[in-house]
Order: sequence, then structure tokens, then C-alpha cells
Amino acid sequence: MKAFAFIFARGGSKGVPGKNIKEICGKPLIAYPIEIAQQVESIEKIFVSTEDVKIAAVAKEFGAEIIPRPHELAQDDSPEWLAWQHAIKWIEERAYTFDTFISLPATSPLRNKKDIMKCMKSLNEEIDLVIGITEAARSPWFNMVCEDNDGFLKVLMSDNKTYIRRQDPPKIYDMTTIAYVTRPEFIMNSTGSFDGKVKGVEIPPERALDIDTELDFEIAEFMMNKLIKSKKAETDAS
Repeated sequence: MKAFAFIFARGGSKGVPGKNIKEICGKPLIAYPIEIAQQVESIEKIFVSTEDVKIAAVAKEFGAEIIPRPHELAQDDSPEWLAWQHAIKWIEERAYTFDTFISLPATSPLRNKKDIMKCMKSLNEEIDLVIGITEAARSPWFNMVCEDNDGFLKVLMSDNKTYIRRQDPPKIYDMTTIAYVTRPEFIMNSTGSFDGKVKGVEIPPERALDIDTELDFEIAEFMMNKLIKSKKAETDAS
């Protein structure tokens, strides 16, 4: 089975301008998914889809091939699914063939090789899409609320059952941006992730951070430095 990795990186981030090439622990954010994909033996090619020349230049420097994304597919309200479809069409026009599509968003720099491989191994004939998930810190039945039409708060989730203990309601997960693993034909014949059968692969919370704000960058850098120190201590002890 031939697997290609894709990183979809827009240049117009509003929360953190220049987010995808902002440095974290001495490297641009987009370098992390490229380098981790290079460690997975079964990934044959790595592509970065972007409309931004600066992102393209950095991605090329770290060894990725560039898919020029049309500007209309790189707006704040552009569905990324359409960018996925565009990337597959671009690949097919160049006579590339592949079986497994892996999206590795740049915003999860704490993922490791095993996380990606675990997601890849979970894709089978009965599954259309595999995503990384992590157990949610909050429950919509207990401590997630919304405002009603009168401006008063109410519990977000309610049904015919009464849950007394926090252990009783269904287990809730957050979707992560660790990896999305699927097949090109599913993407081309669907309008979104949940058009098919979706399987979740649980990822430890310490690797599931999705960077969207300056605070997220600070947390990620703290976690990375902690990991670097831990590895150095192990090396010094051996």
C-alpha cells in the first residue's frame, strides 16, 4: 500500500499571524509534521498544500513537495475538505497513484511516529476514516453550558436520562489534529469526514495539543522543552 502525507497550511491565520512558520523550540511549526512524516517508513511522499510563498519556501527547505493551493481554497471560510480534493486532483494530474491519504496538520507538533503509525494501522476495509481523539476534560452533561433565549445558562446536553455520577454518561472525546487517515476515493466521493464510517484512535493528552493561540504556543514550547530535557537525562544516564 502506497501512502502519501499531506500538510495543509494557509498563510492567513488570524489568531496567530504567520502561525505555520512561527518558530517553536528553534524550528518553524510546519517543520514538525514534515520531519515526523519522514520518520514513517511507509510514507513515500510528503506534500504541503499552500497559497503562501513563505510557507512554500520553508516547507521545501525541510524536504516537502509543494502543491500550489488556489486562493479561493485558502480563505477563513474555505472548507479544508475542498483543499483535500484539490490536492488529490493535483496528484492525479501528475500521474501519481497512491492508496492511503494522511493529513498531518502543522498545529500538532507534539505528535510522535507511533501516533501516526497507530492511526494508519487502524484503517481497514470496514473503516472510511481514522482520526486521533483524546478524552475530553469537560462533560456536556455536567460542566458545559450554553445560554438560552432569555440569556440564562443551561446544561449543554440533556436527554431523557438523569445522570447522577460523572462516570454514568457516555464517554466524551475531543477530536485532535494528530492525523486523519483515509483513502483518496473516499475524499473524492464524499462531502465531509462523517459521510462514512469513522474510527477514533486515542492519543494521550500531552501529545494532543492543537495550537491555535499564542498561549498554545507557550504550552507547546514548555512541553517540548520538558521532553528534550527528559531525553537528555536518559542519554546521560545510559
